[in-house]
This record gives sequence, structure tokens and C-alpha cells, in this order.
Amino acid sequence: MKHLTYILITTGLLFACATEVKDDNAKSKIYRAAYNVLTDQENDNYEVFSANLDGTDVINITNLDGVEWTYRSMNDKVLYISDRDTCYRCYFLYETDALGQEHRRIGGPQLKDSWMDFRKGGDEIIVNPKVENDSAFYIINRNGELIQKVYTGMAYFSDPSFSPDGSKIVFRGSNKRFKANIGYQDELYIIGVDGHNLRQLTNYPESDTTAKWWQYHAGPPYWEPTRDLITFHSVQQGGSFLFQINPDGSQLKKLTPDSLKVGWHNWSSDGSLITFDVNTTGSDGKMNFDIFVMNYNTGEITQVTNETLFAQSAVLVEMKNPD
Repeated sequence: MKHLTYILITTGLLFACATEVKDDNAKSKIYRAAYNVLTDQENDNYEVFSANLDGTDVINITNLDGVEWTYRSMNDKVLYISDRDTCYRCYFLYETDALGQEHRRIGGPQLKDSWMDFRKGGDEIIVNPKVENDSAFYIINRNGELIQKVYTGMAYFSDPSFSPDGSKIVFRGSNKRFKANIGYQDELYIIGVDGHNLRQLTNYPESDTTAKWWQYHAGPPYWEPTRDLITFHSVQQGGSFLFQINPDGSQLKKLTPDSLKVGWHNWSSDGSLITFDVNTTGSDGKMNFDIFVMNYNTGEITQVTNETLFAQSAVLVEMKNPD
């Protein structure tokens, strides 16, 4: 398995001004990447794999018929949605460890295809449910029991992420439904968990027409807790890049180089690493996606996977240190 490393010399100033993660904290953390793989396109079979960050020890941790997708790690657990034991693409929430040794259905409502987040050390999870005659994010406990509903009042909303103190949510939303030819365009919004004080965070450049209606103007956000900043990806200027922005809307910065077409992303719990998928389609035109990891402080980017299978939507799972 080949591994490529990139050094972002041109963005050195960006990383120099970032809040630095303590070395002793970073060294104490060991991570695996868990990611979604299209194993059988004809039968629409997706699995969740995991691997060490050097690309070794690749494991299929779900190994089921149908669709399994991970959309968040929670400490040493992988949260994934699955249509196992139900109808086609009717998703419910499960958790497992990074090696797929123990699986548990969390319960709760049927879910939409959406990222999710947790607060209070993992005791509470915010999800995007598929419930008839209801349009809200649900905050549930580890048994799937409803704690609270958060109504945004928007025609479209998805991919919620908690603020570090758990009092606010950043999410992807639109005043138009997700549908062609009606003016749909997603942006990031912030709202209190009480459903008040909704405000728009991002503004896609008016002069940029490179993103189609179905592509991300502002992709699923992540509210990174150690620096209190928000990251997201966006299709702009003919590419797809990872950006960061402060919660007050200031200091928008591009994090990834023009040479990489970046998609979904996730942070390590200590804020030292970001993982994301990259469109690695070759000169032969055969489409492919692989998982990469970036050191936030140094800008070094390493390729984790190099397979013929689609590998997307990676999360970083904290492993228990045997020492």
C-alpha cells in the first residue's frame, strides 16, 4: 500500500497563528481511521472499515448486507447508521468499537442520512430524525430516548455539530428545500439548543458559479472544541477545499491545497489531526476516493488508503493506550 505525504509550505503562516496542541497530550493519543467503503456497487452494499493511520491493519468492522455509514466517532466508539433488520435505506443508529468487536443498537427514531454529534462526554447525541409530521433535530441519550427537540424553522437542515460547551449548534441549512430549480443553496447556520438566536454563519461568494445546486456550498460542519473554530468543506473556484471560520464569522481561511479535491472531514479529539476524503480519480477517468490525514499544526498531509474501492467520510477513533 503506497502512502504519499504533502507539506503545505504556502500555508505555513496560517498554521503558525493557530493555537497549539500540547505535545504531551498529542503523544498520549492513538487513533484509527474509520471510514465508509462501497464494497458492492451493484447491490448497493456499503461497509465501515477501519485502519491504522499508516494504512495498515485494515478491517471491515460492520460486514453486513445493505448500507452502513459512519458519521461520527465518540471517544473510543464509532457511531454508524444502518438499514440492517429493516427496510432498504431505513436507517437506525448503532455503535461499535474501532475493531468491530462489539456492536450495540442505540435505538431512537429512524434517521436521515446526516452527520451527528455528541456532548456531555457522550451521554447525549444530536441526530437528524426521519419522523412524519415533525421537523427538528433530536437530542437523545445513549439508549435512544428523546431528551429535547431543536426546531430551526428552516425548510432544510442537516449535519448538526455542538459548540464546545454544548449550548449552541452549527448546522447546514437552507430556506429552500433540497431540490433542483427552486433556488436551493446551503449555508452554515448557528442556533441555540433552545431553538433561539438563529444566525447565518457563511456566505458563498456571489461571483462563484462553480458549485452545482447539489454540491456543497457549505459542507457538513465540525465545531472543533480545543480552539473554538468551525471547519467545513466547500466547492469553490472549480475545486473542493476545507475551510475554517470563527463562530462569529470572522477569519475565514482555506486549509487545504489546490492540488487536493477534499470532501467530508473529521477532527481528532485532541485537535491535532484532521482526516478527510479526497477525490483521487486518475488520468484514466476511473473515479476513486481515498482517506487522508492532516496535522493541523504543521500542515503535513499523509495518504492513508490507496485502494480501488471508494473510501469516504472518515472519522478518527481514539484508541485506548496499552501503556
